[in-house]
Amino acid sequence: MTRIAIGSDHAGFQLKAHLIERLGAAGHEMIDLGTESTESVDYPPFCAAVGRRVVTGDADVGIVLGGSGQGEQLAANKVKGVRAALCNELYTARMARAHNDANVLSMGARVVGEGLAEEIVDLFLATAFDGGRHARRVAQITELEERFGTS
Repeated sequence: MTRIAIGSDHAGFQLKAHLIERLGAAGHEMIDLGTESTESVDYPPFCAAVGRRVVTGDADVGIVLGGSGQGEQLAANKVKGVRAALCNELYTARMARAHNDANVLSMGARVVGEGLAEEIVDLFLATAFDGGRHARRVAQITELEERFGTS
């Protein structure tokens, strides 16, 4: 069982609800951090909340959803320790985990349908970090974050 923190803006709300139901039924612990409707909201607080849950260890991974997923990824990455990746197709979902040890998945609900979103999430969750030369690179990213800050 994976503990998954999930948050969205209004554009990602319906996909969020779908993923919560599907992933919860598969045995994952879902931590819903909002929003609660399709009424227009600003996404940064929801994405930051997801990132904070991941870096504090209250969640194993996070998912942030919006119209394109781009702003959501940017907002989540402002939380120190988050490595959020925008993955609107399968290749980047696999590589984000395998090479970058991404801990937050961002997707655009206006870009991917439910079926593709399910495949992306499943692949993201199933892919392990390759380590090796990639660990050195992730460490360099962490060093940059320490040196120049993101929060």
